[in-house]
Amino acid sequence: MTDEITLSGLRVFGRHGVYPDERRDGQDFVVDVTLHVDTRPAATSDDVADTVHYGELAEKLAAVVAGDPVDLLETLAQRLADVVLADGRVERTRVTVHKPHAPIPLAFGDVSVSIERSRP
Repeated sequence: MTDEITLSGLRVFGRHGVYPDERRDGQDFVVDVTLHVDTRPAATSDDVADTVHYGELAEKLAAVVAGDPVDLLETLAQRLADVVLADGRVERTRVTVHKPHAPIPLAFGDVSVSIERSRP
């Protein structure tokens, strides 16, 4: 049995996309992550060192979004999942990357890609 830690609505400027103007102009991306992790050690010790520090995780995820551009949200989501799973306490994660200003010539609310990954 695992517990969940969720970080939602992390808004970061990035330059991802297939089209040259997306790379040139950039836009905001929104990231949601859910981590499946045993929180009992932290609950027992009441020490942040015994859990995933979500502030530090947010900074790592933001660095990926603001970093090297990729064409696809699928690639960006995988890179973010890799960051989450780099912490050995995380058993599984769900990552959603939203691109609310995607270049779609129709009215829409949001475009997102969600992936689930687990430790091998």
